Amino acid sequence: MPVLSLQLDTSCYMVQGTQFETPSQFTIVEPVGQGAYGVVCSAQDEVNNERVAIKKIENAFEHVTFTKRTLRELRILRHLRHENLIDVRSIFVPGMKDDFEDIYVFSELLETDLASILKSSQPVTDEHCQFFLYQILRGIKFLHSANVIHRDLKPRNLLVNSNCDLKIGDLGLARLNFSDKEFWTCPMTEYVCTRWYRAPEVLCSWTDYTASIDIWSIGCIFVEMLNRKPLFPGHNTQHQLQLIISFSGTPGADELKQIPNGKCRRFIDALPPTTGTALKELFPDASEVAIMLVDVMLQFDPAKRITAVAALAHKYLEDLACPEDEPVSEPLDTSDFEFERRKVTVKALREELFLEALRYYPDKWNQHFSEPGVTGSMHNISDYRLLAPGEVQYSSDEEG
Repeated sequence: MPVLSLQLDTSCYMVQGTQFETPSQFTIVEPVGQGAYGVVCSAQDEVNNERVAIKKIENAFEHVTFTKRTLRELRILRHLRHENLIDVRSIFVPGMKDDFEDIYVFSELLETDLASILKSSQPVTDEHCQFFLYQILRGIKFLHSANVIHRDLKPRNLLVNSNCDLKIGDLGLARLNFSDKEFWTCPMTEYVCTRWYRAPEVLCSWTDYTASIDIWSIGCIFVEMLNRKPLFPGHNTQHQLQLIISFSGTPGADELKQIPNGKCRRFIDALPPTTGTALKELFPDASEVAIMLVDVMLQFDPAKRITAVAALAHKYLEDLACPEDEPVSEPLDTSDFEFERRKVTVKALREELFLEALRYYPDKWNQHFSEPGVTGSMHNISDYRLLAPGEVQYSSDEEG
């Protein structure tokens, strides 16, 4: 019969009031983080003799938007393996296929994140900035080549080891580019990355922005590494736009025309005209070549922003650039992401997440699909329907 549960020997631990139930080969060591998703612990893998991170996602089906974020991230990371992307080693779901509520994600353990480093007293040299920036761009080049936009780049989502290896994490807000755009069902809204790292076109409610929004976020992170403080710490959307325009200057008429939101256009038009701020004044200790790169990353007009490929070839990174070691990906096969453009039930999403976990257990996977009539394709799950052109799946600002 099909596999109805993973049926592994497990051990239970209490961590900060949260119960961890994990396969017995893992021994919990200590908590290393906590957020809206749940608790992250470090653990010793007794079989492979290595330390790993275990993230417990509690009540994964309480909100369908959160469920889809979880499935999206796990599926993207399974397809896209790269040295500068976080590596998912395994997934465990306790309980039965039709009623499990929690998900455990096992990944490589990194010691800290860029936000913690920038808030600390340890020095960050120009060589550190170059190396971190190079790795961010290298990972984003790979993502963009797969037709994936990250949409939530910020220092907290950049994990770092003591040897300065950097990996990009948290792809729950990422977006894939479906080729048949008339069926795009996850509208591009401003409810994406933390406000301080949002590109102007996101703040101005463009509906069809591009991968260049990631370049803006990387530009903000780059400046934060140079200055050890955020560049645009806006209190709200209007304040954020004011800070950006005081930096970049009043947008030209052609740039204003591209903003579909009339209220936003009128707000910008009512601001006092400005030519922006000289970058050398803002970053007096930065090199000329670093300032040149900041300038082409933080262009108000997304069409004028540098690409990840071109940024990797910029003079600022010439000592690190190695085009033959900066891989690209084929565009992701969107058939694995039908849940993005279909109206799905919690039952269907639970099925998808169970199958996602099952992929990490080849024997159980083969056993499950050896049964007649069992399929791993969402096209055969009854609890969904394809959304009509223009139909929006989300109605709240918690959009996917």
